[in-house]
Amino acid sequence: MALLGGSMAFAGADDAVPAYLDERLPIEQRVEDALARMTREEKVALCHAQGKFSSAGVPRLGIPELWMSDGPHGVRAEVNWNDWGYANWANDYSTAFPALTALAATWNPQMAALYGRNIGEEARYREKDVLLGPGVNIYRTPLNGRNFEYMGEDPYLAGEMAVPYIQELQKNGVAACVKHFALNNQETWRGNVDVRVSDRALYEIYLPAFKKAVTEGKTWSIMGAYNQYDGQHACHNSRLLCDILRGEWGFDGAVISDWGGTHDTRQAALNGLDIEMGTYTNGLTSESEFTCDDYYLANPYLKMLESGELPDSSVNAKAANVLRLIFRTAMNSGAPRGSLDFAKHYAAAKRIADESIVLLKNDGLLPLRPDRYKRVLVVGENAVRNLTEGGGSSELKVKDMFTPLDALKEVYAEVLYAPGYKSGRPIYDGEELVAQDVLDSLRREAVAMAKDVDAVIFIGGLNKNGFQDTEGTDRREYSLPWGQDRIIEELCDANPNVVVANVTGNAYSMPWIGKVPAVMQSWYLGTMIGPAMADAISGKVNPSGKMPYSIPRRLEDCAAHSFGPEAYPGVESSGPRQEYREDILVGYRWHDTKSIPALFPFGHGLSYTKFEYGKPTASAKEMTDGAPLVVRIPITNAGGVEGSEVVQLYVSDLKSTLPRPLKELKGFSKISLKPGETGEVEFRILPEHLRYFDDAAHQWVAEPGKFMLLIGSSSTDIHAKVPFTYK
Repeated sequence: MALLGGSMAFAGADDAVPAYLDERLPIEQRVEDALARMTREEKVALCHAQGKFSSAGVPRLGIPELWMSDGPHGVRAEVNWNDWGYANWANDYSTAFPALTALAATWNPQMAALYGRNIGEEARYREKDVLLGPGVNIYRTPLNGRNFEYMGEDPYLAGEMAVPYIQELQKNGVAACVKHFALNNQETWRGNVDVRVSDRALYEIYLPAFKKAVTEGKTWSIMGAYNQYDGQHACHNSRLLCDILRGEWGFDGAVISDWGGTHDTRQAALNGLDIEMGTYTNGLTSESEFTCDDYYLANPYLKMLESGELPDSSVNAKAANVLRLIFRTAMNSGAPRGSLDFAKHYAAAKRIADESIVLLKNDGLLPLRPDRYKRVLVVGENAVRNLTEGGGSSELKVKDMFTPLDALKEVYAEVLYAPGYKSGRPIYDGEELVAQDVLDSLRREAVAMAKDVDAVIFIGGLNKNGFQDTEGTDRREYSLPWGQDRIIEELCDANPNVVVANVTGNAYSMPWIGKVPAVMQSWYLGTMIGPAMADAISGKVNPSGKMPYSIPRRLEDCAAHSFGPEAYPGVESSGPRQEYREDILVGYRWHDTKSIPALFPFGHGLSYTKFEYGKPTASAKEMTDGAPLVVRIPITNAGGVEGSEVVQLYVSDLKSTLPRPLKELKGFSKISLKPGETGEVEFRILPEHLRYFDDAAHQWVAEPGKFMLLIGSSSTDIHAKVPFTYK
């Protein structure tokens, strides 16, 4: 084969280049040509795995296989051909980028684009065709072990952040595989829990980020979820995959099962699945006694096609979708070569991390200036722990890990360290228990050391152990594990200058919040976690992150936990079944509408400077379908340091036929200002921002009437209101 002018041709042959090999031709013409040349057996081979992270091509026609990789936060280390063990290569290191919850906390689509571009370069360099991410499932409960992989509780925020990630990733010739479609909002019973949810909540809360990923991001693949929806598994769910994904949204990519998410040949054949991966495993640790030829879409599928039990049209449709994916990725000769430029990628990871850290509370202690606080005690296992280990499919093999403790030692004159607690090794589905006398000893040591320093920085939180922030298990409790609440209380008694800078991907209770003068929410920030946290604590970087989810005071204040076990985690009857009884009132929609204040609201985040909101101006007092309503508001940095503010716009429908949340996020903009500088933020409000989903009519409706625009720095800190009428 020789490459001629961007197309593949047989060297020395007189015949024209086969259409499927000519990249100058429209992709649909190439797909049709390839299908016409393929046997039924070759088409079936495209529809299932051939190894742990690979699916077949068509060797006879020179059509290459697909190679996939876990990792919305980095390209996973090489795994063995057909078991979960690592291959132990010497050249499969990657950059650990911040977890997607951190990306959402930047509230900056430019950071999402930077993220996708850089992770795409590493994926392409590693010869991956499909990167299994990003995840856009909605944060419904703070107990979900996998929330750190997703982008918060609001569908608008998640969608706006997913689109540039996908677009920039795919410019590298690597497909995004947006996951997990849909309603995969817990790990408890994840493989078979049957989720029942109203159409209204489905369309308003749980589908919009996926829809935006398809219609605007143009994602090339989608991963099906483990759970069931309305009695059918999501990986071959006719409503989700046939009616909505392809029928309503026009998706033309490939649907890939989650590993072990396929359960039936007939349903998989007819209900929209294209590539079956990881069957007969739990998708995490267990191995199968069967081969890939035993998968539901392998020999059993072929036999049903040959007998006429299933139509050939089903395999033709699947093969076309897979070929389209191959042509966009593995056979895309125009794609960049990719790169493993650690200096560049570390810098990108640091920028994203810098913008993600959220300053939750500050009574004036932060920033912790090195010229004033010279002798500092760092307490907490997460100050030294490699937080890329464990967690399930997001686990990464990093070349470098710059820890918070090492970074803080570069900032302060004298830094002491005490672990304070111990959590054990990362185990996905179990725990290494630590004796209470060991925990007591570590706590007493830290408290004693706290009495003789200028300030204490506590860096604890959660980690990737079982029943923490991890795939495979949900959290058991809302409080911090390993006795951390008691440690923090006693540190405050020993020293008035305590900074809590915990690392988590989830909300947690804070019974000590009244005693601690400064609280900073960090995340799983990957390779650059240390420098990012040290810069935010010391003031070299002014925090500008905002919470992508609410932090309830108590677990019972969360909507999903207000209706008993039927709502979470579900009840076992004839198989676990779950009702989303809170309906559309998820996150801040619940807190605001039900007047249940959160400890820290959605969108909250402080700064080392102060921002003043001016008087907004609107282009009109009435809005019609013919023209958008344009609203502008001046923002002034009234403090003494440069900083960035996320200006948030919420829409409130003052009177509607169906009940609606008190307010809904419909716009945001991050603006950076120097001291004394004033800038202007502009929002364009369209009829689509006013709509709700009428499930009885199965359509989106924007009712004429009075609306209010609410502009502020969080869902509860509203600085300006703009009334208008929609006609």
